[in-house]
Amino acid sequence: MTPEKTVERLSLYRRIVEKLLSGGKTAVFSHELASLAGVTSSQVRRDFMFIGTNGRANTGYVLNELLVDIEKFLISHQPDSVALVGIGNLGRAVLSFFIDRRPNLKVKAAFDVDSDKTGRVIHGCKCYSIDMIEKVIPQQDINVAIIAVPSSEAQQIVDSLVTAGVTGIMNFAPVALNVPDGVFVDNVDLTMALEKVAHFARKK
Repeated sequence: MTPEKTVERLSLYRRIVEKLLSGGKTAVFSHELASLAGVTSSQVRRDFMFIGTNGRANTGYVLNELLVDIEKFLISHQPDSVALVGIGNLGRAVLSFFIDRRPNLKVKAAFDVDSDKTGRVIHGCKCYSIDMIEKVIPQQDINVAIIAVPSSEAQQIVDSLVTAGVTGIMNFAPVALNVPDGVFVDNVDLTMALEKVAHFARKK
């Protein structure tokens, strides 16, 4: 299984490579990329060896070729369909953020308990009632979900998503989730992240 941190770094490298290309650069050495990514040059080389990419002695990594190799690894041949559960302020922000950002990641359905939101199209995405999860998820061939609901509701939502066939979950709810083997959960705790930043901001 691919190490989680490796995938995170490759996604970061991809963003850096795209920025370098947009700035007119055509090649990059591992130490330059390492400096931009906040890692060591040996880590960069190991990550690229993992996906079968090697630099050239005189020019380093050719950026166009590097981007292709990273995307071959990160992106499925078939686009991943995504569901968003919870259309509060955070959910709306997440939905707006992902519009047309990555063509291989498309939010195809949203779910909420609020009847004022269900049946509407919000940021280009149709919103369904929560009790439609197990019907809509397989219909839309959705395998990834984003949860932006209160912690008290999260586990029940996850159970429905997993039953419907979701195998990858990004969890914004501040609670540990119980999922069966074969389902990947990435917990995004904004409060913990902000507390960490505030802690180090106070350090002199």
